[in-house]
Amino acid sequence: MSPPPALAMGESAALEAVRLDAQQLHGAGSDYDSLLELVGDARLVLLGEASHGTHEFYRERARITRRLIEERGFQAVAVEGDWPDADRVSRYVQGSGEDADAEEALSGFRRFPTWMWRNADVLDFVGWLRAHNDRLEPERRRVGFYGLDLYSLGASMAAVVAYLEQVDPPAAARAKERYECLHPFSQDSSGYGEAVLLGVSEPCRRRVLEQLVELRRRAGDYLRPDGLLAEDRYFLAEQNATVVANAEEYYRTMFAGPAPSWNLRDRHMADTLDQLHVHLARHGDPGKIVVWEHNSHVGDARATEMTQRGELNLGQLMRERNGREVVLVGFTTYTGTVTAASQWGGEAERKQVRPAPPDSYEALLHATGIPAFMLCPLGESPSGRALREPRLQRAIGVIYRPESERSSHLFAASVSRQFDALVHIDVTRAVEPLERTGGWELTEPPETYPTAL
Repeated sequence: MSPPPALAMGESAALEAVRLDAQQLHGAGSDYDSLLELVGDARLVLLGEASHGTHEFYRERARITRRLIEERGFQAVAVEGDWPDADRVSRYVQGSGEDADAEEALSGFRRFPTWMWRNADVLDFVGWLRAHNDRLEPERRRVGFYGLDLYSLGASMAAVVAYLEQVDPPAAARAKERYECLHPFSQDSSGYGEAVLLGVSEPCRRRVLEQLVELRRRAGDYLRPDGLLAEDRYFLAEQNATVVANAEEYYRTMFAGPAPSWNLRDRHMADTLDQLHVHLARHGDPGKIVVWEHNSHVGDARATEMTQRGELNLGQLMRERNGREVVLVGFTTYTGTVTAASQWGGEAERKQVRPAPPDSYEALLHATGIPAFMLCPLGESPSGRALREPRLQRAIGVIYRPESERSSHLFAASVSRQFDALVHIDVTRAVEPLERTGGWELTEPPETYPTAL
């Protein structure tokens, strides 16, 4: 494919640099060899996505993650999902849960947008994780599945109380009393912030912090029974108590503007990731974690216009805290279909993705004529230098409004500063929800569902 006529002076050189560096992806086992070489001994690999509803992004992240687990000893997958819901999946893949199969284990993900984790590709990957863990020797730690987000106010409160009822019933009664002020909002957490703003409800901050402090103060008693099981149970409870404390602050401050609540959320995810590493590495294990989140969280915010709005993100925080121990990988697409809603809380729809605008990274990558490829490493490679100049980059979350794409889904970024490697798949298709609504029509046979293998 020849460069489109719209390419400005200097664009042809950038296009040629990308073409020369592009490592084509054929679905072969060697596709990501250079990425694993780049990862080396790094203990954190963050895998992005340009949308929350693209089949190929989930599929390729799963392919990379399998190799990181099998060839680099990664022990955990951490996702942009809620802690209690992910814990249910973790118990299933580690063989300690009560769910009969992978689909049942994923049934905890009921909060909008359910298709983010209740989809055919995640079902397939969870089935693979269970099979992988079942093959491990008994003394080996099983690979876990963890949630980094803070939206699970009600579920996390219930999890803290349930844990304490087993190990310290009087403490469980105190936890119930402290959490009482948040219970009216457990099903409508955003309503808490609005009630505080209007003076209808008093802030619950002091009470939830008291609960977190008491849980940590009594950790020695709760960990007295030796073994990994006691440690894991306490760690899960402590993180749920942390979620409650940070969720309270998040919902109380969300009406103050987007930057404070965004930053609180990404700091929470970064802190959770650090705590998870410490927990996994406690007994001499490497504590290596692969993360699945959106590009807007994974790519270094300092290389995007986010920083001008006072926003930071997970990728930036991980680089600042862990240096070369972190590898950031972005994913892009030019056109296709995507699963998304038209408004918050709306039904999943199968939407057409408009071709990317001419002044975007996606348009330049599309002009290579290569259907699927990776640039790795970026940095000081010819393609990395060519992709350093800021351009538009597309970001589709759980909502996609093609009619307002310029204002809603495009932002400026320097991709080679944002990521260490980039995967581009030119034409992609919508991820397949496990529950398909009237707004989502299946037009081609699914690739994975319902094998879960």
